[in-house]
Amino acid sequence: MMSFIPPRLRKPLYRTLAGLLIAGAWAIGSSGAGRWPLTVVIAVASLGQGVIRYAWAGEDTDEGALLGSRADERQQLVGQQALALAGKIALSAAYIGVLVTLAVKQSDVWPFLAMFAITGFGYLLGLSNYGSGEPAADDGMTARHHARSPVSW
Repeated sequence: MMSFIPPRLRKPLYRTLAGLLIAGAWAIGSSGAGRWPLTVVIAVASLGQGVIRYAWAGEDTDEGALLGSRADERQQLVGQQALALAGKIALSAAYIGVLVTLAVKQSDVWPFLAMFAITGFGYLLGLSNYGSGEPAADDGMTARHHARSPVSW
């Protein structure tokens, strides 16, 4: 993918870039004299966090391995579980936002509906990509082992 960027630098660089994009969006979208000081603070904080994360990625700890893109299977599983929890929380927050907004002011419900639809679609996409329940064709098992028996009542 990005083989020209060293693994230790990838995640700190992505996160720094995300912070700088927020600073840029703030500078473009805000108006008034107070926008530039906060833009500079966001940009400097993003750069500082990038340097700290890069240094942290070089340490021989679990967190350093995760930040340095050299995590083993156990650490990757922890990261996947954390992302799954974040997705569950985002889906729940979007649903609660839909409910509260429908009760208070129905015309403002569209951002919550959009987030609910996006997180719901992401969940369905994850199910289709990672867990259909059917075994892979190359796992060496024959089709008769996977035939479902009819349900009788």
